[in-house]
Amino acid sequence: MLDCDNMRHGLCSDLGFSPKDRAENIRRVGEVAKLFADAGAICVTAFISPYSTDRDAIRQNLPPGQFVEVYLNIPVEACEKRDSKGLYANARAGKIRDFTGVNAPYEPPMKPELELSTAQLTVEECVSRIRAFLAALEK
Repeated sequence: MLDCDNMRHGLCSDLGFSPKDRAENIRRVGEVAKLFADAGAICVTAFISPYSTDRDAIRQNLPPGQFVEVYLNIPVEACEKRDSKGLYANARAGKIRDFTGVNAPYEPPMKPELELSTAQLTVEECVSRIRAFLAALEK
């Protein structure tokens, strides 16, 4: 499991949140995930990847079928309600620049393999749908 906060504290600690830095962040994550895949491991990444070109580049860098895009579709208002770190409030106050959904864009995936509307679904329902999706892949 590659988590955005953990990667930003280590491998990507030199990057900010400009479009160029976001692209490099996702590129690095994709390279690490590819190393895991090449070693035969399943790698789950949890990142805000706002630009479709960055996601598409990672997909193209992996063999067909090894990139599964799960789109957590949630309105910004719901994200703000769940924000325990106060990031949205800081972005709205101008203290954080290039914050996805506030003062930076998000390009929703056009054809994700799986889409979960997390404002309507419980965590358990999301997990159930992911498991069902993965089970269907095994058949």
